[in-house]
Amino acid sequence: MRTEQFAATKSELQKVVERNTLGCFLPKTPLSLHHNKAKLIDSTAAMTTVLTVNMDDLDTKFVEDLKRDFAHAAVEIRLQEQPDSAASFTTSDFWNTIGLLDWTNEEEDANVMEPVIDYLSRQPLAHIYRFSDILSEKLWQLDTRAHAQIFLDDPEEEGYLSSDDFLYTRCAVVANGQAYYEKILHHPAQMPIDLTFESLLYVAMTAYKRKTGKDFVAASAFNYETYSNKKGWSK
Repeated sequence: MRTEQFAATKSELQKVVERNTLGCFLPKTPLSLHHNKAKLIDSTAAMTTVLTVNMDDLDTKFVEDLKRDFAHAAVEIRLQEQPDSAASFTTSDFWNTIGLLDWTNEEEDANVMEPVIDYLSRQPLAHIYRFSDILSEKLWQLDTRAHAQIFLDDPEEEGYLSSDDFLYTRCAVVANGQAYYEKILHHPAQMPIDLTFESLLYVAMTAYKRKTGKDFVAASAFNYETYSNKKGWSK
């Protein structure tokens, strides 16, 4: 059991609970239930109410009801991760998911990505978040001066590095699978100069939108924008 305590805003509350499978909300006054997905567990003389809410059932109306009824209440959130939650989406699962990219349709990026988007959209929301987080880590790890050197050495560029082009090339490295990624990670001089796959950045948000009908709003675990890996650029 992991416990996190904070003053919950709508976006924070939805983000935290979607990353897990069970949320318990304990306002310090009784809750008048307006949301049919919330289950009342306990109400004591101390005026504490406990609810359980499945992550897939947490929506804007539920959060707005909490804000309306408990504008000045202290809220404690306890998150219980279950076996099929985010923790079960491992790095191996990430690479297996990347392996679903259909390169027989490489004329259209949307066709290449469709098997991955379809798969993720049928998984728990926590897995979509984990996919996004692991992708950000892999891109961040490639954000180094050594990996960019092939672009910096291009005489036509005269030492200029396009931040976007370098990011999209890193996406292509990840999209080509674990074996290729590991080779490039450990041998920066072999970084490709003519491959890009920007569309990989939009897989998680597209899968999330298909599953929920809502926009994917979440900060990645790692900042993968070019020059964000300070240690990688300090060498």
